[in-house]
Amino acid sequence: MKEFWFYLKFIWTYVRELKRNLIIYVCTHIIRVIISIIVPILSAQAIIHLTSNAWEQLILVAIVMYLLENARNVMHYFGNYNAQYLYRESFIRLQTALGRQIVQIENECMDSHSSGVFIQRLTNDTSKLADIFFLLNRSIANIITDVGILIAVFFLNKIVFIYIVSMLLIVYAVDSTRVQKRGEKDKIFREKNEKVSGFVGELVRGIRDIKMLNAEDSFMKELHFKVRDVNGARYDMGDVDRRYVFLRDLFYDLWDLLLILLLVFLVTHNGLAVATALIIYNYSGRIGSIISGVSTLLEGVKDFNLSASRVYAIIEGEEFPKEKFGTMHLDNIEGNFEFKNVTFHYGSDKKKVLNKINFKVNANETVAFVGKSGAGKTTIFSLLCKMYDVDSGHITIDGVDIKRLDKESIRGNITIISQNPYIFHMSIRDNLRLMKENLTEDEMVEACKLASFHDFVMKLPDGYDTVVGEGGVSLSGGQKQRLAIARAFVQKTEIILMDEATSALDNETQSNIQKAIENMKKEYTILIVAHRLSTVVNSDRILFVKDGKILAEGSHKELLKTCSDYRSLYETEMEK
Repeated sequence: MKEFWFYLKFIWTYVRELKRNLIIYVCTHIIRVIISIIVPILSAQAIIHLTSNAWEQLILVAIVMYLLENARNVMHYFGNYNAQYLYRESFIRLQTALGRQIVQIENECMDSHSSGVFIQRLTNDTSKLADIFFLLNRSIANIITDVGILIAVFFLNKIVFIYIVSMLLIVYAVDSTRVQKRGEKDKIFREKNEKVSGFVGELVRGIRDIKMLNAEDSFMKELHFKVRDVNGARYDMGDVDRRYVFLRDLFYDLWDLLLILLLVFLVTHNGLAVATALIIYNYSGRIGSIISGVSTLLEGVKDFNLSASRVYAIIEGEEFPKEKFGTMHLDNIEGNFEFKNVTFHYGSDKKKVLNKINFKVNANETVAFVGKSGAGKTTIFSLLCKMYDVDSGHITIDGVDIKRLDKESIRGNITIISQNPYIFHMSIRDNLRLMKENLTEDEMVEACKLASFHDFVMKLPDGYDTVVGEGGVSLSGGQKQRLAIARAFVQKTEIILMDEATSALDNETQSNIQKAIENMKKEYTILIVAHRLSTVVNSDRILFVKDGKILAEGSHKELLKTCSDYRSLYETEMEK
């Protein structure tokens, strides 16, 4: 229980604003509990009055029962309203809080986990956490009611009380074993379910490539294997329930039979009043539910602990480290930055992608990075945006180490346009407004015109309100890049990074984008990574990257004269 209280306190920090609704829900449930204790007594009295022809008393009891039942219905209505409101708002708060933590996780950690890990915890686990207050109140209230009835039986007849307690202990032993074994199976099931969710996400996102590769059968076999595996785990969990519930129900049936025989014996041989026997029998169904209530509570607590531990691991645990930024804020970025002896490698890969690399870029300068694949060009951009932390060395923006800067100073002043930009499953307008909430129509159109995207949009049936599908599936590679370039123009940050941003464009569109870039020169710091040297020949400087170091730098003409590797790369391109 120590673990439970720890996690309950942890969750309460996110939902404490809802305590008014929780109090109302608890109060309505308490009233319902009191009514549930009284009604069986009145029911027994009604039977006695019916058998003794006491019609006036019978009518009075019936009226009182009617009023109590209506009061219970009213309490049930208001209780349900507050319970549903409490669940909804708790769910929203928990999902939002967890989502905020997920987007802060270090990229290296994200790279090593499947999306299913985060999807399942963000959906299923937060749902179970939001339900805990409802479960606790309902289960505890029911248990208290049943215990109260059991105490009443103690005063009515101690022999029956001893019998009922003995049977309760037997049933409890069976059900507590069920809860324990089910919890073990549930943990295995959730781990497998995360893997399935991750695989399904990859299947959906990669459906076009799967079709082009004619690999549907292979993927379906893998999906079948994973789904069969996870549902086998679900079956194992259900099998525990089936076996132990069957055994528990057998004891319940035996309990009921022996109770009737015991009551008959006590009425005929021990002077137990028939009315008392009727009251005890009316109560017996509720008393038997003590175990169900306790089992439901224990199962809910175990379920809650498991979900809470998984959510806690993301929010507070060391398994999912968060990005760390400094506290210094720069209001007006000029756009100067420098790499000083920067060394970096990815994850467990011991090979250095960058090895003591040094270079400086001045504000409003257009600089290109060229070199063969794997030389470290894209990594330079990732480090500049602080998507990863350097192993050693320093990166500065306007002379300040980025480790000291807050997130807004870095990412709020840098726009990166990648080779494979992610386009969100929303309209073109909304994709652009993600970059600027108060984006005007004129600003949106101007950005799209600069990116040679406006004419294409206007040919679509819904224009800027066209929904482009998950990952921009309805757009071609070039159209995605143009939309991503338009997003960058909307942001208007001081530093613009273009990572093969025109690789999927036709020559005419690329020429138009080049003109747009030319128009931005001397106003923004522009960095370009490109394989096609024809796209960077007009850059102020070109840095040739090889084996994680700057091999040479200069203008296009200068490098043709001084760098044999650059000249060879350029000549190879010209031959194509």
